[in-house]
Order: sequence, then C-alpha cells, then structure tokens
Amino acid sequence: MIVDTAKWLNDNQGVVSLLIFALTIFGGWITGIFSALRRRPKLRINLIDGPTFCSTFSTGEKYNEFDVHRTGFALYLQLSNVGSAPTSIDSVKLGYQWHVRPLSLIWLKHRFFWFWLESPAVALEDFQFAIGEKVKFYPFLLQRSTISGQSANTYLQVGQSVNGVVYFEQSDSWGGFFPSPKNGRTKVRVAVLDAFGRSHKETFSIPVVSLQEARKFNPSFGDTLPALRSETPG
Repeated sequence: MIVDTAKWLNDNQGVVSLLIFALTIFGGWITGIFSALRRRPKLRINLIDGPTFCSTFSTGEKYNEFDVHRTGFALYLQLSNVGSAPTSIDSVKLGYQWHVRPLSLIWLKHRFFWFWLESPAVALEDFQFAIGEKVKFYPFLLQRSTISGQSANTYLQVGQSVNGVVYFEQSDSWGGFFPSPKNGRTKVRVAVLDAFGRSHKETFSIPVVSLQEARKFNPSFGDTLPALRSETPG
C-alpha cells in the first residue's frame, strides 16, 4: 500500500504540486477571512473628573394637576479604541430608569428596561469651571466649542482615546418621569454607536444635583429646549 502510494506520488508530481498549491491558496484565503473577521473596533467607555451629573428641575408650568419638570444630563466621557480596527464615533445615547410608583405597569417597564434619550442636545455654552481668577473649559465630544470653534477628533485608530462632554436634555415631563435617585445618585447607561453600527455600552452611577449646582458648570444648563421653542429660558 505504502509502495503503491509512493509510486503514484512519484508518477504524478505535477498533479501533487498543483494540489498543494491550491490547498495553500485556499488555506490563506480562509485564514484571511477569519483574520478580517477578528479585526473589529471595541470602544471602552469611562467617566473622567469633570462635569458629570444630572439635574431635574421645575419649569413652573402645569400639565393637568401635575408640575412640569425637565431633566438635563452632562457626561464627561473618555472613549478608547481597544479593539483591532479603527473606527469613528457616530452617535451617543443615554438610558435611565424612571422614578415611578412600584408595581404599576409603567414601573415594571422602566424598572427592568431603560428609557432612552436617542441623541444629545446642543449645549448653548461650553461647560466650564472657575478656578480662582481663571476658567477651565471642557471640550465637547460631538459638537463644536462655542469658544474656540473646534471639535474633537472622533476618528480613533487602535489605541487612541478622545475626551469630551455630551449633554442631554429631556423634553417637558411630569409625575415620576425622571431618573430614579438613590442616596444622591442615579444609574444611567451610555451607548456609543460606531461607524459600523455597533453599539458599545457601559453603566454608571452619577450624581444628582440641583439646577443651581449644574449651572456652576454651564450657565445655560437646561435652556436648550426653551431656546429652540423661542421661550424665555429658566
């Protein structure tokens, strides 16, 4: 059997060489496909020191018998591409759980799931903080600075990071339709969508502060929606 096989291989060296060549090409093609499939971006999401908080405040209006309120969120994010392919940041979403009465159908929906704000609002001013006689301005992640006119570079090569503030402002609400607080903090989920349509998520606990405290970082905090509706800001 072994002798016959050796004789066949010796008599058909051309065929064997061609077969080996074809198998080599096929193996390289398969390896390339799997290598390409393994090359994908992965965004690590962190919060860094700065303007990260949410604030729920009254608008002074009424909806039936309910006081109308609005909620704003500021998140100072650091996004790092720890994957194996470059990508760019397409958008950011924010989810939270409503503060509604236990055991109601709405509570069941938003206690175990998340209510999402699908896109950031445009902040009317840069986030800032006074340090003595100087003012530190924080960069935005997805909009241009109102001071410098510059925007962050959201195209990330492998190993690159970018920092920036994202600002969300919820429309007029009432009742328990605001983030559920616990010991002065609330839980939020951040979803960053990349250029390939992949969603990268992380959950954080952030401080709940008063409107006055929020406006120490941005004097126009909570004023975006009234400005868009040509109302007098609060």
